[in-house]
Amino acid sequence: MFKKRKKKQENYLDYIPKKSDRIDWKEKEDGLIQIIIYRDSLFEKIVRKLFFTPDKYKLDLDEMGSFIWKHIDGKRNIYEIGQLVENEFKDEAEPLYERLAKFMNLLINNKFIEFK
Repeated sequence: MFKKRKKKQENYLDYIPKKSDRIDWKEKEDGLIQIIIYRDSLFEKIVRKLFFTPDKYKLDLDEMGSFIWKHIDGKRNIYEIGQLVENEFKDEAEPLYERLAKFMNLLINNKFIEFK
């Protein structure tokens, strides 16, 4: 009989997030991060002409989101970022890794980051 090879379990905390090159962002005077999303697809250009919508929109991150964004450098994995968040925000960050995973999923689903 053939034995099935066990697939190595990937640990989400080992993933290394990297900011997308297609996203612009800036740090505001208050230290919080603002992500700038351009509406430049063909469909969005047509909608902009018809409905006079802006060519970009801005997403303001809160204090914890901004802290996490600043530490996404393409070198640290999610676990390491979580440790930094825990040191900075203590009990306020709990449940830490559940919240961090949801935030990372939000960033990846919106193509703000990618995993190396």
